[in-house]
Amino acid sequence: MLDATSLRPEDTEAYLLQQSDKELLRFITCGSVDDGKSTLIGRLLFDSKQLFEDQLAALGQDSRRWGTTGEEMDLALLVDGLAAEREQGITIDVAYRFFASEKRKFIVADTPGHEQYTRNMVTGASTAELAVILVDARKGVLTQTRRHAFLVSLLGIRQVVLAVNKMDLVDFDRGRFEEIVSDFRQFAEGLGFESIIGIPLSALTGDNVISASDRTDWYEGPSLLEALDTARVGREQEELPFRLPVQWVNRPNLDFRGYSGTITGGRIRPGDEIVVLPSARTSKVERIVTYDGELDEAVAGQAVTLCLEDEVDISRGDVIAAADARPEVTDQFAAHLVWMSDQPLLPGRKLLLQLGPKQVSAQVTEIKHAVNVNTMEHTAAKQLELNEIAVCNVSTDQPIPFGPYKQEREGGGFILIDRISNITVGCGMIDFPLRRASNVHWQEIAVDKQARAALKSQQPAILWFTGLSGSGKSTVANALEKKLHLLGHHSYLLDGDNVRHGLNRDLGFTDVDRVENIRRVAETAKLFVDAGLITLVSFISPFRSERRMARDLVEDGEFIEVFVDTPLEICEARDPKGLYRKARAGQLANFTGIDSPYEAPEAPEMRLPGAEEEPDAMADRIIDELRRRGVI
Repeated sequence: MLDATSLRPEDTEAYLLQQSDKELLRFITCGSVDDGKSTLIGRLLFDSKQLFEDQLAALGQDSRRWGTTGEEMDLALLVDGLAAEREQGITIDVAYRFFASEKRKFIVADTPGHEQYTRNMVTGASTAELAVILVDARKGVLTQTRRHAFLVSLLGIRQVVLAVNKMDLVDFDRGRFEEIVSDFRQFAEGLGFESIIGIPLSALTGDNVISASDRTDWYEGPSLLEALDTARVGREQEELPFRLPVQWVNRPNLDFRGYSGTITGGRIRPGDEIVVLPSARTSKVERIVTYDGELDEAVAGQAVTLCLEDEVDISRGDVIAAADARPEVTDQFAAHLVWMSDQPLLPGRKLLLQLGPKQVSAQVTEIKHAVNVNTMEHTAAKQLELNEIAVCNVSTDQPIPFGPYKQEREGGGFILIDRISNITVGCGMIDFPLRRASNVHWQEIAVDKQARAALKSQQPAILWFTGLSGSGKSTVANALEKKLHLLGHHSYLLDGDNVRHGLNRDLGFTDVDRVENIRRVAETAKLFVDAGLITLVSFISPFRSERRMARDLVEDGEFIEVFVDTPLEICEARDPKGLYRKARAGQLANFTGIDSPYEAPEAPEMRLPGAEEEPDAMADRIIDELRRRGVI
């Protein structure tokens, strides 16, 4: 391999050109704790001469302070950069490193072995084409080995190198190596791997890492680097149907309009027929433009701008695809989901779904079953905890084009984002569309919301009363409806207790049921708004996420959040139904304000002092606000 540190200045351009022409393989290392993942990557970097003098000097200093290999340099410290990792001798975060051989360039992700950091392992595996699964020769195939093998399979990686590490500690015993490989192959039979290569090695001493070791003369397979050099790289993406998710509508002036993005599958030429999804508009490619000039052909992995023969309405997130090989479009699908948040997944809660550049509102409508990745057993689940995996049904608020993840990783992999914190809380792999999604269509209605509202001489709206039990919200809502009735306006009051006698009688008071309770009521309130009514909704509705979901169902200005702000001690002193007394006595679980949280509104349209004003006075204030807004 050409050594970058010995190059003369005049050789730099030639060296960079040589590197740019090499194929790139992305792979991960994974396995159980202390199997030697970081040491193995350090050995690859060291033995392939990828380290500069200052890095070697720093490694020597770090080895004396943090090392676990005595007087020798601790190569694991090249990867384990966090202080906590060095103190504990484990990998916590995903570490990415670059190195190269004579044939290829590599980006390797060192992923953590601890079960609690499964989400980090999933992140590292999401873009990899090969997995190096390490096994300690002394311990054999462990539960975490099986766990990572399952996740690797789930994330679409089809090439596996089983690196049986620490062979020096079992005297390079051939029988032990073959036993471990046999155990792993037996477990992995149903995981769909295309190739499994077992390699006996020692990351600490370098045996079979870069080249064949004299201490394993019984082994006739490749070294680890040889296996990486010969692994299949990305060619299958070029054989897929053409796909280009639009990242940017490129319009620098009146004379140019193009649609920019990275091709995720297939190839495209000027003159090819394309379709734009989800609109299903068709056209032909006129030009393929890049920074370096126009192309006669572009393939998967290239960033290009397509100019079309026709004026087509295309936005960021749309997919330009081959007209004769279209991806599916749906707003409901089944998916494998990995939950990555400390807060549990509650079905029915609104989230944001990001699929490529496309972002839509979504919710997990049903958890079909959770998967015990240690035993492959399917178990029932009402919610998902951190690092749990499940098969779920997902619904989006608008149709999205996609490809099943097993066929198109780029077109079928998505993340879920919390709408309040904007934190990534889950990732998923689409399996297939739900048939019911293609059998249901919107029926056009002749009389619309505005016509119904005009007949009633009012503007429809939702007044969403929220507050603790005993805050007085139902009393205020009831007083308000009486005043609206006397003024000749048409309204309806949805009260939390009343709804639970009918529509929501099957729901309890767990967080999951609370989310579904509000989802059903919000959808009902939306229908009443469409009927032209002033809809009063009086529910504790303790979670901001669900109140935000209800707000998003209607148009801007149609949702008025009314926070009846009464302190807990006042509500508890009132205790009109004796519920606080029961909750304090332990007779009533999951009671809001006691053993279940209440997330107060941060910016409600109206905040009413429930402990200071009479209900009639608060109702009059709302009437004034409705007049100011033009609702009445």
